[in-house]
Amino acid sequence: MKLFGTHTSPYARKVRIVLAEKKIDYDLVIDAPRSPDSAVPLHNPLGRIPVLVLDDQTPVFDSPVIVEYLDNVTPNNKLMPQPNRERMEVKRWEALADGLLDSAVAIRNESLRKAKEQNAEWIALHRSAIDRTLAFMAEELGEKAYCMGTHFGLADIAVGCALGYLDFRFAELDWRQTHPNLARLYEKLEQRPSFQETMPRDA
Repeated sequence: MKLFGTHTSPYARKVRIVLAEKKIDYDLVIDAPRSPDSAVPLHNPLGRIPVLVLDDQTPVFDSPVIVEYLDNVTPNNKLMPQPNRERMEVKRWEALADGLLDSAVAIRNESLRKAKEQNAEWIALHRSAIDRTLAFMAEELGEKAYCMGTHFGLADIAVGCALGYLDFRFAELDWRQTHPNLARLYEKLEQRPSFQETMPRDA
């Protein structure tokens, strides 16, 4: 199977971490959808990454669908529980993390425009969403070792990718000082090879 993505995409990183944790072999195809010769639209009509192309050429998108599929491909290292309330809570964590990323990416894209064309109100709106989400995550995490309690899983992967993207693109946002319990969780996640091997980078 092939995964289309970039080294900077936090959504692609989530999938790459799941692939590593599940020990699933794949080929990483670096492809930015904005590139004129990008092959991404050929596999995903939305023109977004990540896209996982299975061996039978079936395209799978987007990241929540991909990671749920991958978790069921092999029985080892299960990252999601069976359908029940706990699974809903895992998916809620993922939705929080992906929503935080949506706002962060929106701010990032707006910041790339000329200064006089940037919408300060738009940026402030998304910044407020990030602040609220971080506060909610911190409250939900409390003093637990991991998002779901004592065991590592998809919720932690999603949250870790969101926090990692804030570090990568928003170094001035001192979320560690404000939410030390999230900082402790992220420091723990950073020790995992799957996180170390997928650190975002411009290249």
